[in-house]
Amino acid sequence: MTKAIQSRVQGSLLATGRAFVLTFASIAGSVTLFVLSVLSLAFIPLGVGLLTTPWVTEQVRAHANRRRLLAVTWSDVRIPVPYRPLPGDTGEGLAGQVRRTVLLLRDPATWRDLQWLLVDMTAGAFVLVLVVGLTVYPAEALVLAAGLWRVYEDHRYWYAFVPVDSQTSALYALTLGAALFVAGLWANRPLLRLHFVLARSVLAPTHEQELARRIDRLTETRHEAVDTAASELRRIERDLHDGAQARLVAMGMSLGTIEALVEKDPAQAKKLLAMARQSSAEALTELRDLVRGIHPPVLAERGLGDAVKALALRLPVASEVSVELPGRAGAPVESAAYFAVSETLTNAVKHAGADRIWVDVHHADGMLRISVTDNGGGGAVVGAGSGLSGIERRLGTFDGVLAVSSPAGGPTMVTMEIPCALS
Repeated sequence: MTKAIQSRVQGSLLATGRAFVLTFASIAGSVTLFVLSVLSLAFIPLGVGLLTTPWVTEQVRAHANRRRLLAVTWSDVRIPVPYRPLPGDTGEGLAGQVRRTVLLLRDPATWRDLQWLLVDMTAGAFVLVLVVGLTVYPAEALVLAAGLWRVYEDHRYWYAFVPVDSQTSALYALTLGAALFVAGLWANRPLLRLHFVLARSVLAPTHEQELARRIDRLTETRHEAVDTAASELRRIERDLHDGAQARLVAMGMSLGTIEALVEKDPAQAKKLLAMARQSSAEALTELRDLVRGIHPPVLAERGLGDAVKALALRLPVASEVSVELPGRAGAPVESAAYFAVSETLTNAVKHAGADRIWVDVHHADGMLRISVTDNGGGGAVVGAGSGLSGIERRLGTFDGVLAVSSPAGGPTMVTMEIPCALS
């Protein structure tokens, strides 16, 4: 068996196994959630639905998000998550439940999820059964040809459209089964992808909704960019005022004193000159650190890859950096990626308790992808006030995304993606 045929057989069998698992999720899971959703909505006038609808909707969204994850993992089909965020405080008691239910029902994504459950339990399940059947059904033909046909000597057994009642007819069935198996080798993976494409056609937001979501996102990131720029300016002003500026003022005063002492007390003037020279060196160092904090020279001169390697060299733990960049991104993108990696590495050292860190930087399909993995204790989350939320806001300015996988006990993987082109 050649490697190409072996690879195709393995891929087909893998697709069959995945389709088999998804068949239960599509039939049992989607049917159950659809029935619960309909009942919950029907009971809203009675008041019971006000209590059950938020919970049922949460389960439906979790079910849909698991399918989104499998779609991109198994077939590279990306399905956007269009859910509107709920306010942090919707209130307590019955009033809070009513408000939460109303907000969920006003979200178009809630109704698209219900439509998807219908599609998933019918057309989606049919495609999955077809994938499984193209691999499993030919086994029945093999068993018939091996001798099971004798059981049906007195009455015909239909294998698809072939009547089986003799060894000859069993061989015909085996020929059909072999043809179905070969068809499955070519069709199983595309059929599994078709299942996810069907899900995307219902779950993904419409063009108008996507535009509205993008406008909201751009408005949000614009405000965040303005706030970040203002905060950065305040930091620079504070650092200049408390650091280099204070040293330069002190050095000016020392030079004035030296002018008065240079003839009266040369020895004291010499000491003050030495102190002034030391202050000037410290002020220069602080200015260099300040400039490095604004835009590191290594980033401007040698690019993102070498800048990240320089960051890793300064870490107090062992690190490995892999870089595959055939060109350079725009300066704003490089700067955002650099500081995002810097903060991620700082978090890994300070909070994760890691003793080894891996960094991977590469560009593919119009995306700059960076992953930072550590072997620390895990438990990292993106939330208000966390360092990761700041990184998410920084990347959001460039339509970038942040994904965090950090189970308890570790490891932690932080993945960043920024759409950009390399020059």
